[in-house]
Amino acid sequence: MDDAIAVHDLVVDRGGRRVLDGISCRVPRGAVTGLLGPSGSGKTTFMRAVVGVQLVAGGTVTVLGQPAGTPALRHRVGYLTQAPSVYADLTVRENARYFAALFGRGRAEADRAISDVGLAEAAGQLVGTLSGGQRSRASLACALVGEPELVILDEPTVGQDPVLRADLWARFHAMAAAGTTLLVSSHVMDEAARCDRLLLIRQGRLIADDSPAAIRAAAGVDDLDEAFLRLIRAGEATPTSTDATDARETA
Repeated sequence: MDDAIAVHDLVVDRGGRRVLDGISCRVPRGAVTGLLGPSGSGKTTFMRAVVGVQLVAGGTVTVLGQPAGTPALRHRVGYLTQAPSVYADLTVRENARYFAALFGRGRAEADRAISDVGLAEAAGQLVGTLSGGQRSRASLACALVGEPELVILDEPTVGQDPVLRADLWARFHAMAAAGTTLLVSSHVMDEAARCDRLLLIRQGRLIADDSPAAIRAAAGVDDLDEAFLRLIRAGEATPTSTDATDARETA
């Protein structure tokens, strides 16, 4: 199969509002796909649906050939949430080794994951004493330690300095080159150019699904920020049957 994720007519309602409105797309294997859009566009809800922890009102989500949330996928999918998901009263190393044990991995894999996210010097430090950016990296190490086939990363570079951001993106592409599929969300458009493919969403609707070069060409501009704005304006000019203007992402 060429697709790691296949989504068809996905609909999610939360709090009486439509958050995702009939999204259909595919995420290719062995590539870095960016999920881009402004805050509140539905990125996190989409990722939750892919992981299988989000109730959906309609549509289907297939992950690695199986329905999203299937128990057999738990060791094949890594998920990094926006909020750090590590234990504050354990060290970085203890957290990584704990999650490694859950995946049947050893200490060497845990230590390598810590090094890969740039936390080797803080490995013995309690997570509760880390900065916000360091906590995010500790969570990332725990998400990667099981060497999953598919990695879902919800804004992994927020709060990181430019040098570390570049290092992390280099790591993501190295993983993709080795066969791992990555879906990475961001609301920062300058990260879009780092992706092999882009899914652009706004107000719960998919407005583009293509490579960065193709999206620039379709919009007739070289700047991705401007291309995104043009696609938004074009979408607003097209009549739709469902009003999702008030849809807001709450997770």
